[in-house]
Amino acid sequence: MGKQAHIVWDWNGTLFHDIDAVIQATNASFAEIGLAPITLERYRELYCVPVPKFYERLMGRLPTAEEWVVMDEAFHRHYWAFAESAALAEGAALLLAEWQSAGLTQSMCSLAPHERLLPIVRTHGIEERFVRVDGRVGDSTEGKALQMARHLAALPGIDPGRAVVIGDAVDDALAAAHVGALAVLYTGGSHSRASLAVAGVPVVDTLADAVAEAERLVA
Repeated sequence: MGKQAHIVWDWNGTLFHDIDAVIQATNASFAEIGLAPITLERYRELYCVPVPKFYERLMGRLPTAEEWVVMDEAFHRHYWAFAESAALAEGAALLLAEWQSAGLTQSMCSLAPHERLLPIVRTHGIEERFVRVDGRVGDSTEGKALQMARHLAALPGIDPGRAVVIGDAVDDALAAAHVGALAVLYTGGSHSRASLAVAGVPVVDTLADAVAEAERLVA
């Protein structure tokens, strides 16, 4: 019998199907600072972490510190309003329940603000599925690598070599590599399939396929 995988789930764009809210909030915030609206396809083509780099791709230059403060505040103000009507990704609740019922472990590591993340996870009735839920603490615009290291360090008994990060962004794969974990990337969120493929890890179109791939990687 092979090893059993521990899944580290991403939230935004992975378990939480909020890409429509993201596009609405992005365009609402763009309107406040005079930028043209962006399509979902264009967003997925350009999006990256750290987020100021994404704005550089859009604007042709990095935003100034003052512009970044305005853009960041506007995006989050609009996003949390739109996110109230967003739902879990298709099949997510059942996959989480089945994984837990099989006696397997899973956790969540997200760049969403921790104080915002916990209430919305509870609202969707899935908090009990995870052995740990970590959101971002502080105002860092960097990627997920250091947070992933802290997250796994706080999970006693979890070998990073059998942990599989499931996310929707290249940054999730980079964070996994940083800690010696594996990764599977899902096309339902912020990145196009082509942009995810550059990470060199499996890319799938459904969360069910992501879980199956996680089991295969660790077996």
